[in-house]
Amino acid sequence: MERVLEPEVMDTIEESVAYDAMDFSEVNTAFVKEAIALCPQEQATILDAGTGPGHIPILICQIKPQWQVTAIDLAATMLEIAAQHVQKAGLQAQINLELVNAKKLPYQDEQFDMVISNSLIHHLPDPLPFFLELKRVVKPHGGIFIRDLFRPADEATINDLVNSIGVEFNAIQTKCFRDSLYAAFTLDEVTELFSQAGLSDVKIYQNSNRHWTAERVWSE
Repeated sequence: MERVLEPEVMDTIEESVAYDAMDFSEVNTAFVKEAIALCPQEQATILDAGTGPGHIPILICQIKPQWQVTAIDLAATMLEIAAQHVQKAGLQAQINLELVNAKKLPYQDEQFDMVISNSLIHHLPDPLPFFLELKRVVKPHGGIFIRDLFRPADEATINDLVNSIGVEFNAIQTKCFRDSLYAAFTLDEVTELFSQAGLSDVKIYQNSNRHWTAERVWSE
């Protein structure tokens, strides 16, 4: 099934509020626990690319109070929502929210101990520039943890996923989920993108009926 692009930036207030209201607590918690396991340092600098409403960096900093997270997004309305969540959690000193294009990162080479990203890749028409930037800003043996949807083989599978997972979604949320499945990459496409970026030391695998993961353990 061919890929169907969706907007790169989810930046209407209606879309951002609807996305923030979706219950991803279970998958976010799993994401955070797995990401932390890849980076055993007591103190670390983390880049979260495509942070959305900021739930993941908040969970990370609640578990790792010595970590510093730079959380970026290209959607101003998302960052406004994220700022409210960060302030409510009292984590302004640990989490720095920035309006930044993930394909043109304004950070130094080898700046971060770990780069993470959840559900960003399917929004990018061409993710290769982001992967190249990821390689540049992460330390040579730094951690990497990327997770996103993968594109199903046919429309029937998409319908099954939407009907089974999105039963409590409203109309905007259902459309968002369906569009994201159409816009996602296959596992083979993701593997090729990492190879093109020179990130051959990253483990890429399917971890659920709709997600792929790419990970690299932090090492000395």
